[in-house]
Amino acid sequence: MKAIEVTGTIDENGQLFLDQPIENLPPGKVRVILLFPEVAEEDEPDPDDTPVEEIKASLRRALQQAKSGQTKPISEMWEGIDVE
Repeated sequence: MKAIEVTGTIDENGQLFLDQPIENLPPGKVRVILLFPEVAEEDEPDPDDTPVEEIKASLRRALQQAKSGQTKPISEMWEGIDVE
């Protein structure tokens, strides 16, 4: 059996809707395992979970900077960082 991780939403009727279509797989029956936060976890978002839109915006900026030549040599990236 093969596993693919995807995200989705369950509506008020209990129907599961995937955030993105699953591509390159033939149609057929699948097994679904749901992982969801407990009620207490929903009230306190994980500080390590950066919103997807923020990540996408950061990647777009980085790509634009790289395309326009706004980059720093790797040798300069460590300047000012104290490593013990």
